[in-house]
Amino acid sequence: MYWLFLLFAIGALAVAFTTTSTVVLLLCLLVSLACFVAWAMGFYSARVGSVRDNAAPMIDPVELRRLREQAEARKAAAEQQSPGEG
Repeated sequence: MYWLFLLFAIGALAVAFTTTSTVVLLLCLLVSLACFVAWAMGFYSARVGSVRDNAAPMIDPVELRRLREQAEARKAAAEQQSPGEG
């Protein structure tokens, strides 16, 4: 949807370059600038939003606690086996 703003900006620039009226030229340049800014904001929002959508597979606190307990159990088992070697 935000790509339409880029098309509108290009269209307004085309009208601005072909007009002979100063008022229409200024109006088209302002519309083109506003559409370009709207396109840039939409483009940025889409890029940042796609990064935030990847947060869904993050580990929840319960799973994180379970993984820590497993790591501690492995560490304790390794410490029980290694004192005889040192």
